[in-house]
Amino acid sequence: MAGKGPKNPTTLHFDPALVKWNNMMVNRHKYFRWTPRTAWLTFAYVVVVPTMLGVAGYMTEGKYEFRGKRRGDLIVEY
Repeated sequence: MAGKGPKNPTTLHFDPALVKWNNMMVNRHKYFRWTPRTAWLTFAYVVVVPTMLGVAGYMTEGKYEFRGKRRGDLIVEY
C-alpha cells in the first residue's frame, strides 16, 4: 500500500560520488589554477577565435547578397 511506513521511506539516499562531483562543480572557482594549458585555452577562446571570426567577416563584407534573389541568380556581388 502507498503511504509512509518502514517499507516506504520518504528519505532519499544520495550517491556520495554525485555529491562530491556537485560540490566540485559548485566550488570550481576555488580550485582553479593557472597552468600553461589553461592559459593557452583562455587565450585561444578570448583572442584567437574572435579575431578569426572578425577577419572572416571583414573579408566577406559586401560580397554576398541574399535579398531579392531568384532561382538561378548568384549570391556573389563582386
